[in-house]
Amino acid sequence: MSVTAPAGFVAAGVTAGLKKSGGLDLAIVANRGPLANAATVFTSNRCKANPIIWSQQVMADGRVSAIVLNSGGANCYTGTIGFQTTHATAEAVAEQLDVSAGDVLVCSTGLIGEQLDLVKLTAGVFDAGLALKDDDAASAAAGLAAAQAIMTTDTRPKQATQVSPAGWTIGGMAKGAGMLAPGLATMLVVITTDAVLSSAQLDTALREATRVTFDRLDSDGCMSTNDTVSLLASGASGVDADPDEFAGALTALCRDLTLQLQGDAEGASHDVAIIVRNAAAETEAVTVARAVSRSNLFKAAIYGNDPNWGRVLAAVGTISEADAAFDPYGIDVAINGIQVCTAGEPDEPRELVDLTPRAVSVVIDLHAGTAGATIWTNDLTHDYVEENSAYSS
Repeated sequence: MSVTAPAGFVAAGVTAGLKKSGGLDLAIVANRGPLANAATVFTSNRCKANPIIWSQQVMADGRVSAIVLNSGGANCYTGTIGFQTTHATAEAVAEQLDVSAGDVLVCSTGLIGEQLDLVKLTAGVFDAGLALKDDDAASAAAGLAAAQAIMTTDTRPKQATQVSPAGWTIGGMAKGAGMLAPGLATMLVVITTDAVLSSAQLDTALREATRVTFDRLDSDGCMSTNDTVSLLASGASGVDADPDEFAGALTALCRDLTLQLQGDAEGASHDVAIIVRNAAAETEAVTVARAVSRSNLFKAAIYGNDPNWGRVLAAVGTISEADAAFDPYGIDVAINGIQVCTAGEPDEPRELVDLTPRAVSVVIDLHAGTAGATIWTNDLTHDYVEENSAYSS
């Protein structure tokens, strides 16, 4: 189970007719616990979709009773009618659940600039409302259906759970396969917990978890307009969670979902971890790793099973001295355990590097300090180009 694993939450995923494929395309996650505390992190893209604009207003008081999510259309750059559609969707959910529309988050994912059919949306909300049941036997299936309903180019649903010995649980679901870059990604993530925590405590934990997980997934360097990561707390366990323990479990769950997103990235044939060690500061390690993750030359080489470490150093060299301290001729590089470069010179023969496995690690040692960071990315393939040249929701 995922979002339905913590006590106090129910979910549903239904077919509203928004997807051309006719698959599941609308999900609701409802909080029926004694608390309705929440925290949310949104995309940093200035071109925000209507659901983001609405949901930012909802989050003003840190209270959320439900979240409705649709695939089959992003409802972004759809004018005033698009915002009205978002508002009407929240109203429909509120009516079904007998809550305030101002406590309903709305998320949409799909093609930008495509208007959503409000009739189909509200009919889907009605069907989802009927499907919400407080039945333990059906909760796992309901959580899975919700995870499937938010998929776009994903090939599989993403779910994760963390259970604390203290008696509380965290569950999560995610979608995203392309436009995966910092400032989140083209991802929708819903995380639930039955722990007793304030909205402020949830916000602190979520921002730190996001900073070292979702924000470090940089699959293709493209940032979405609709990214939302939400954390809802029902308090149904009755257990006051230790904030530090909760933050650790939340980060572990977010990392699990991050790696699931990486593993399902559009067209990818390699999952690449770019690990920077001994940087002067963590931010500098992130900058270096991200520069490599953004290099199409490097990503194309990985696709071709070519351990071209020169492309790694060339990408690192694009960073200014103000952004990262290092000696360009004092860097070590290892690829899948083979030390191909030491102090800026060739070391072991690159022919020893085996890039046939899907998992690839690139370790860059800057010898400039003691800080480190990892960025997760993918290779650049023909399939990625083909999929994004003809994408429609």
